[in-house]
Amino acid sequence: MASDGERKPSGEVDLAEVAKLIESLEQDLAGVRSGSRDIQRLRDEVETLKNVLNSPVRRHHWVRDGLHDIREVFEDAVDAAVAEGIKGSQYVAEIGRILGL
Repeated sequence: MASDGERKPSGEVDLAEVAKLIESLEQDLAGVRSGSRDIQRLRDEVETLKNVLNSPVRRHHWVRDGLHDIREVFEDAVDAAVAEGIKGSQYVAEIGRILGL
């Protein structure tokens, strides 16, 4: 984890932190019922970012874009996500921290 004085250069994110976040999100999503369009969109975004992380070519801007997309899903549907048992605000805060927001 980079402290405020140790921020990564613009555009770079800590890929290990992102991988841990994605793993945690996947575990939480596994326990959530399907049916909600927002939850499916979140699952899709998590899967996309997981594929980016597992790609032999990992571009930090692709990871940043994926994190922004996941954050947007939570911001758009945080009430529904929390109602479904997802700790939405925790993930929004963690993504913000990783992105340096």
